[in-house]
Amino acid sequence: MARDTSRAEVGRVMAHECGRVWLRPLGGGCEWAAAPEDVEPVRLSESLSLLVAEANRRSAEPR
Repeated sequence: MARDTSRAEVGRVMAHECGRVWLRPLGGGCEWAAAPEDVEPVRLSESLSLLVAEANRRSAEPR
């Protein structure tokens, strides 16, 4: 996971192509491209917290 500091959003790194880093929102959705200088790694503790929040959100969705 990484943070796009230009958008203040965290996403999963999907690819590094054409001088850009492609990220996808944690809950799914459309990828976005970020400049490499705007991308920073997310600390492990924050990553785990975000993953638990995503899992909780998914488990609360109706089936």
